[in-house]
Amino acid sequence: MENNINNIRKILTDNMDQTVRESGLRFFREEVKIYGLKSAFVNKLAAEEYKKIKHLPKNEIFNLCEELWKSGYLEESSIACNWSYSQHKNFTDDDFEIFSRWISKYITNWASCDTFCNHTMGSFLDMYPQYVHHLKEWTRSSNRWVKRASAVSLIIPAKEGRFTKDVFEIASLLLTDSDDMVQKGYGWLLKVTSQAGEEQQKMVFDYVVKRKDNMPRTALRYAIEKMPQELRKEAMKR
Repeated sequence: MENNINNIRKILTDNMDQTVRESGLRFFREEVKIYGLKSAFVNKLAAEEYKKIKHLPKNEIFNLCEELWKSGYLEESSIACNWSYSQHKNFTDDDFEIFSRWISKYITNWASCDTFCNHTMGSFLDMYPQYVHHLKEWTRSSNRWVKRASAVSLIIPAKEGRFTKDVFEIASLLLTDSDDMVQKGYGWLLKVTSQAGEEQQKMVFDYVVKRKDNMPRTALRYAIEKMPQELRKEAMKR
């Protein structure tokens, strides 16, 4: 297994590009570790290397993912996210402990948070909806990325009209959070919920209008971004 990781790191190092690295760093306000490779290259590498390990038991693949997470490099975390999601048909309910630990221990930027939570966590929660209540516990975390994860883990299912009641509960728990990464996270969740259908759009509109005096402007703008112009204007009125 060590050879798989070493091979990936050699390929990443051999292909790093300082211009891409500097460009990538501008996307983050927090400190991030980046080799400097375009996402298309990293995704292709992840797919090629996964072919070599897909025969392994899930726990061994997850161990490889953890080794990638430990490095702290954005590109390695992207490969870890890709590999863990590739195992989604094999998820079992006890994987929740592993996934929640990765979020709290290794995620240090919005890109890793969103990639992992949208796909791996979103798929897990679709399979095991009884674990959604844990997201509400995450809203009380002192870790900004755990709090963001509580919202963005429902992005994909919410876009398809699922977990609507939980969406509003999570948004309410995060409503006055002062961290803009958290505000953007739950605002994004409300936005995709509003796109699930006319009924959901009305629910989100009514929700933000009722709470707009307490909702940070950042979250409000995200939540109404895809609504018709007249609704956006109405929601932004003070």
